[in-house]
Amino acid sequence: MRDRNLSYPSLFDQPGRTLQAFRGFPRNTIPSTLVLDRSHRVAAVFLTTVRASELLSVVQRVAAEPRERCPFPPERPTMTTNLKVTITVAAVAAAVLALVLLVSRPSTPAPESADASAGSPVSSEVLVRENSHRLSTAADGRVTLVEFLDFECEACGAAFPMVEQLRNEYAGRVTFVTRYFPIPSHANAENAAVAVEAAARQGRFEAMYQRMFETQAQWGEQQESKAELFRGFAADLGLDMAAYDRAIADPATLDRVLADKRDGEVAGVQGTPTFFLNGVQLRVRSGDDLRAAIDLALSR
Repeated sequence: MRDRNLSYPSLFDQPGRTLQAFRGFPRNTIPSTLVLDRSHRVAAVFLTTVRASELLSVVQRVAAEPRERCPFPPERPTMTTNLKVTITVAAVAAAVLALVLLVSRPSTPAPESADASAGSPVSSEVLVRENSHRLSTAADGRVTLVEFLDFECEACGAAFPMVEQLRNEYAGRVTFVTRYFPIPSHANAENAAVAVEAAARQGRFEAMYQRMFETQAQWGEQQESKAELFRGFAADLGLDMAAYDRAIADPATLDRVLADKRDGEVAGVQGTPTFFLNGVQLRVRSGDDLRAAIDLALSR
């Protein structure tokens, strides 16, 4: 409904609302306007300009009136019989499954202490082989920390200085063992491990191990082979390069690396770095967590 005398059309959309004030009228006035109630019926008509304050009063009064059922309610989707049956069956199945899981769940005793350990102990024969590389050895052999690592792994690179610090702090009290675990998605992880193992054949495992982590930012996360760069590291360390080259070419060197990885898989290693303390896998987020676990092991 519109007043034919209006020079501008009235615009409105929702019941009880005016949509806009037109430009060109005196300030604080609105042209002739219809006000609709919630049932889209005309509740008030202004045939002349009206002050905004007066119009607001009318709109508020109309908006406060009791609501009536909308004459054009939106259509609601109806649920078919088959859909109702399907939903009912799914709900019953979910309830039964939840009940089964609740009943069958074994009770878990409270941990003796927050030592960050997870899972059952792994056999020492799997975690530490006779030929495993030991960075340091404790005389009493009571506490052993084993790390499965990937030289291209950034998390392992971040853990490296922490492990070095712990080695200094617990020198003579904790045995630190390093195991290879190259990740397939790291293009040079296996090359790096083979290079370190080749250096180990000349008694320079620790020096090459340290060089890999100290230079990781230079060669990590690159797709082209860095074998020549690693050979340069070996030369810098003063290794016998003919012997180094033979070790690199010897399939037994790679086999030695992969043997470590197989042990890691048996032990449940899924990523790097992974630490085991006295045969139990640790879940640590910081050096303090690892230090606390070591202290606890030493106190027992």
